[in-house]
Amino acid sequence: MIKPLLPNLNALIYYFTISCAVLCLISCEKKATNNNDNLVFRYNEHKNIGSLDPAFSKDLADIWATNQLFNGLVEMDDSLNVKPSIAKHWVITDSAKTYTFTLRHDVWFHKHHLFGKDSTRTVTAYDFEYSFNRLIDPKVASPGSWVLNKVEGFKAVNSSTFQIQLKQPFPAFLGLLTMKYCSVVPKEIVTHYGSKFRANPIGTGPFKFKRWEENIKLVFRKNHNYFEADSKGEKLPYLEAVAITFLPDKQSEFLQFAQGNIDYVSGLDASYKDEILTAKGQLRNNYAKDVNMIRGSYLNTEYLAFYMDSEIPEIQSKLLRQAVNYGFDRKKMMTYLRNGIGIPANGGFIPKGLPGYNEDIGYDYQPEKAKQLVTQFKTETGITAPEITITTTSNYLSFCEYIQRELQKTGLTVTVDVIPAATLKDAKANGKLDMFRASWIADYPDAENYLSLYYSKNFAPNGPNYTHFSSKIFDQLYEQAFNETNTKARELLYTKMDSLVMQETPVVVMFYDEVVRFTRKNVTGLGINPTNLLDLKRVRKN
Repeated sequence: MIKPLLPNLNALIYYFTISCAVLCLISCEKKATNNNDNLVFRYNEHKNIGSLDPAFSKDLADIWATNQLFNGLVEMDDSLNVKPSIAKHWVITDSAKTYTFTLRHDVWFHKHHLFGKDSTRTVTAYDFEYSFNRLIDPKVASPGSWVLNKVEGFKAVNSSTFQIQLKQPFPAFLGLLTMKYCSVVPKEIVTHYGSKFRANPIGTGPFKFKRWEENIKLVFRKNHNYFEADSKGEKLPYLEAVAITFLPDKQSEFLQFAQGNIDYVSGLDASYKDEILTAKGQLRNNYAKDVNMIRGSYLNTEYLAFYMDSEIPEIQSKLLRQAVNYGFDRKKMMTYLRNGIGIPANGGFIPKGLPGYNEDIGYDYQPEKAKQLVTQFKTETGITAPEITITTTSNYLSFCEYIQRELQKTGLTVTVDVIPAATLKDAKANGKLDMFRASWIADYPDAENYLSLYYSKNFAPNGPNYTHFSSKIFDQLYEQAFNETNTKARELLYTKMDSLVMQETPVVVMFYDEVVRFTRKNVTGLGINPTNLLDLKRVRKN
């Protein structure tokens, strides 16, 4: 028997109200459930969903939803390999600047009366031409328009051939095309609904849109015309429906999971981490019988950053930046603050699980060396009481306070300043913070995405180089990697660049995050991937 958390009275009242609304909706979905609970996958989205239009799939909550409804030319598998989707194959020519995709002939849009007599139609290359033009249309103002920044042009050669020309070679381009921004949408439906397409999505995915009561419940139904099948020839998806609720906090979400009312919880929140996991990251006995835990690498690097243009001597000093890197035990930090979930960062900025990662180029815990470096700084500068301030948000206060306590043992005074997330985002972009906590989640699965933070032409606020790190050698290697078509050779360049960054210490890499998923024992086929993409087309409930 699973032991639930005890919510307070307000939480119970709130949940009772939400539950009543949800039950009303469920009763309207008799065909979706029909007492076949094993055919409905249920999860909660505490961050809400802003849009079901893939051109606006910026946040993970939106991406999870649109991934069930839409497809693009290509997709990413759980091992970060780019695989065919609507494009059955492609060729790359013109010194890696021209991509020519040949489309499948058996991909149909979800049924809608606007398609006319047959209520549907097949996808053509002209649909991709329209979708890409829409993505970069200033009137649409898609947050994903940047995905095509390196594209010179694109066109439908004919109904089954779509071609893209790049301005210059870009090895990570296929990875960019796996993003939901690049999904295909039907012109006649988008034109009809306009901005209301966000709540009336028509795509090609394994599930089709059924009902959305915003802030209460979202329902998808099985797309019986979906084009993919499993290795045995059985058509996907296996499930009949997906039901998403919107309880607004993680503790209430976990309570529903513990009671068996939802099938899945993602991530490890402070409100329940000690309830479900031991300090070593194992499921507690009272959950092990009914719950599966899946964990794996996540393309997310958590770090502290120094503003290299700061006028403060402590920030300018490579000695002190190295002292910070040596001065705290990352493994102990992960054990006590994350119940062992997360990988202590003894490598570079490129996270584990991504080609180019090297576990030997970073910093390990050497407290005596950290003390020596601080002493050397005092001697060379005459500053007898060196001090730094770490700016963070409340979510990461415990990490920064841990580092604060550890670094003070080295003779370095550390102050922790807590500000709102929006304020921190603006301040770091405009060079107003000397040292701050940050994280970088990959936009696309290529190490170039991480190394772009140190390219001198990407200085914030016009790019992601928040540290204002600058190195001519790094820039040369970064530009060289764009023209390197050999995968292994490019990975070596990535590692070399990462090593250079670690030597100059514009950042302190704390840990590489992990994807953690909890499911009921009767759920199979969910899988896990380093981008934390939720893919339900191969999920079964037994």
